[in-house]
Amino acid sequence: MGFIPFTFIDVIDILLVASLLYAAYRALKGTSAPYIMMGIFVIYLVWILVKTFNLVLFSTILGQIISVGVIAILIIFQPEIRHFLKVIGRQRERFEWLTRIFNLRNRKGEADIDLMPIVTACQEMGQDKVGALIIIKQSNDLGIVEESGIAIDAKVSTALIENVFFKNAPLHDGAMIISGDRVVAAKCVLPSTRQDVPKAYGMRHRAALGMSEVSDAIIIAVSEETGRISLAHDSTIKRNIDPQSLEREIRRLMHKNVQRQEAKEAKETK
Repeated sequence: MGFIPFTFIDVIDILLVASLLYAAYRALKGTSAPYIMMGIFVIYLVWILVKTFNLVLFSTILGQIISVGVIAILIIFQPEIRHFLKVIGRQRERFEWLTRIFNLRNRKGEADIDLMPIVTACQEMGQDKVGALIIIKQSNDLGIVEESGIAIDAKVSTALIENVFFKNAPLHDGAMIISGDRVVAAKCVLPSTRQDVPKAYGMRHRAALGMSEVSDAIIIAVSEETGRISLAHDSTIKRNIDPQSLEREIRRLMHKNVQRQEAKEAKETK
């Protein structure tokens, strides 16, 4: 009996499968998905045993359940699949041709928007210990997040921001999205981070960090317990920011995005 042929293509196949399994592990880590997968595996194992012992009726019932298993898995793991696809889509530097088609590049003028209404509102809300979660949109499309909230489309102002996040206001629970000089939505639902963060992090900080993992937005979180301000961007969060330096920190991140784009453009023209 000869050996099974093993070629370079088989090596590539194994590496691709290993990469897929590792990516699935990263996506499912920290969720209840492993228990669901174990349940699916048990059902499949029982189905094999039932077929082996030729239990026709039971085998037929389990077969019908397994036949719709792919659809069921897509429904059950919809949040995890969505998060995984968002992470892939965020790697824009690998898809420059798609970026050019949809004109997703950040414009230099976006770094020159007036941030004082936002900064003033955060400072005053911090002093009054009013919790807030503000997303400053950059180049990534946040349409899905906007649709999860209430559309506003109003000019940014300190009074508007403070009224939205007032403790008894109907829109205070959730995130506000700001695009340019417009508040486009409020009460938006954000994905929670999948990182291992300290237990001291509240839901706002976890949501801010989670949003920074799937977009290039700049997220401001004001703690309701301490009144301190945090800034999340590019899968990291910086806490306890001095209100006087908040504008400078936001500008730095905006210009960092612009410089990154300029470097890419210069590299492409060489």
